[in-house]
Amino acid sequence: MGRRRSAPKDEDFTFVSPVVKYLLFIFNTIFWTISMVMMSIGVYARVMKHAEAAVACLAVDPALLLLIVGVLMFILTFCGCVGSLRENVCLLQTFCICLTVVFLLQLAVGVLGFVFSDKAQVKVSEIINNAIVHYRDDMDLQNLIDFGQKEFSCCGGISYKDWSQNMYFNCTPENPSRERCSVPYSCCLLPKDEAIVNTMCGQGMQDLDHLQASVFINTSGCIDRLVSWIHDNLFLLGGIALGLAIPQLVGILLSQVLINQITDQIELQNYNVQHRCDPWH
Repeated sequence: MGRRRSAPKDEDFTFVSPVVKYLLFIFNTIFWTISMVMMSIGVYARVMKHAEAAVACLAVDPALLLLIVGVLMFILTFCGCVGSLRENVCLLQTFCICLTVVFLLQLAVGVLGFVFSDKAQVKVSEIINNAIVHYRDDMDLQNLIDFGQKEFSCCGGISYKDWSQNMYFNCTPENPSRERCSVPYSCCLLPKDEAIVNTMCGQGMQDLDHLQASVFINTSGCIDRLVSWIHDNLFLLGGIALGLAIPQLVGILLSQVLINQITDQIELQNYNVQHRCDPWH
C-alpha cells in the first residue's frame, strides 16, 4: 500500500502574500532611488552656489525645494521598504498614514486652487515678482525664469515693465547699472536660426511704450500667458494629476492590504501558541 500523504502543517500556512509584500518593496525601492537622485541634485546645486545667493532667495530656490522633497520622499519610502521587507506593522502604518496625508494635501491644494483661483493668481504673482527681484542673485532661478519667458513667449509678471523691480533693471535715473531700463534677453523676439544670441537685445526696452517695445520683445506678462496655457491644457494637467495620484493610491492600497495580512498572521500565530500550550485542546 502507498504511504498516505501528510496534511500540511499549521506552521507552513501564512496569510502574508509574497506578491503583495515584494510588489510593495519594489514600488518603494523605485521611488527611494528617485529620492536619492533628487537629494543628490539638490545638494550639488546648493553647494555650487554662492553663500549670499543661497540665503537671499530661500523662498523660491528650486534647489532647496528639490532637496526638501527628496528628503521627505526618502524617509517615506525608507519606511515602506523596510516595513514591507521586515513585515513591520509600525513602519507600514507610518508609510500608509503619511502617504494618505500627502495625497489629501495635494487634493486639497488642487481644489482650493480651483475654487479660489483669483487668490491663487495673486499668490503666483507675488512669487513671480519675488523671483524678478532676485533674478541676478541666483543662477538656478535665473535659468528657470529665462526658460519660462522663452517657453511662454512672455516678459515679467503683468508686463515687461515689472523688471523695473529688479535693482539692475530698475528704470529710475539714480540707477547706475549698465542694464538700467532693460529686460533679460529671454524677453526678446529672437530669430530661430540665429547662431549667436545677443544677450543685450533687451537694452532700454522699458523706455519704450508698449507698441514700440512689441517690435523687439514679448510685452505680454507671464501670468496671463500661464493662465491661458492652463485653460488650453486642462486635459494634459488632468492626466499629470492622475499620473501622480495613481502611484500614491497604489502605495496606500498595497500597504493597507499587507498590514491586514500581517495582523491576521500574528493573530494566527498567537492562536497556535495558545492551543499548543493547552493540553485539553
